[in-house]
Amino acid sequence: MDYYKVLEVDYDASDDTIKLNYRRLALMWHPDKHKGDNDVTAKFQEINEAYTVLSDPVKRLEYDFSGCYEINRYTLREYLARFKGMILTCNGLGMDHPSKWAQRLRELDPH
Repeated sequence: MDYYKVLEVDYDASDDTIKLNYRRLALMWHPDKHKGDNDVTAKFQEINEAYTVLSDPVKRLEYDFSGCYEINRYTLREYLARFKGMILTCNGLGMDHPSKWAQRLRELDPH
């Protein structure tokens, strides 16, 4: 499951964007608004699971490195957006400013 797609956000979405989309979707898919519909309850649980991972910096970084890699489910644009941090970092192309991936790794590794 691609948590970014579940929350309908870009792969480099800010924490605020993730939070706003989570709230919007949680209100839309809340089981109390759709009494007795098991599909809605399942969708609501997916949204909560996605937010639990993407709202936590450590879990999000872990997910970004080991999460959903079902390549055949991505368009080229989605693939490049999803993996641009790794592509630029791994190929040594560099950027004017450190990527979010590199910054998060430095924050997690105190050495």
